[in-house]
Amino acid sequence: MPDNAPYTSRLFELQKDWIDFNGHLNMAYYTVLFDRAYEEVGESLGMGAHYAATRRLTTYTAEIHLCYVRELHLSDRVRGTYQLLDHDEKRLHSYQELRHADEGWLAATCETMTLHIDMSGPKVTPFPRDVLERVEAMRTLHATLETPARAGRSIAIRRRKS
Repeated sequence: MPDNAPYTSRLFELQKDWIDFNGHLNMAYYTVLFDRAYEEVGESLGMGAHYAATRRLTTYTAEIHLCYVRELHLSDRVRGTYQLLDHDEKRLHSYQELRHADEGWLAATCETMTLHIDMSGPKVTPFPRDVLERVEAMRTLHATLETPARAGRSIAIRRRKS
């Protein structure tokens, strides 16, 4: 399990076919980048591709809230972060950021509810003890961090009362 808080991913480079007609990263590929960063975390927690293939257990995203903060362009390189905000025996509540790898500015945030899945159903199922121990260790490490100001946001049109 990684010992840094929050977890920071490897470097990601954008691909030419991810750039839309507006000249910036298409919205769908922010999700791809967040997912790739999460895959690294999943591997470190023992819940990667091998876990799915051998134990027939995996994770599914149940809910995602993505916020676009600053445009990314083809020449930009990014790193993702992952902070485990909370968990129970079947779920992970996490917060991620994409930051420009060289300049450090925030490009996007992603808050996610992830479910642990028994692939034979598929159905939501508790984490096995060994995985839960790694999740709990990450949560203990991440509990030392402040809750991000952008976490827990909702979508609404706020209207002034007349």
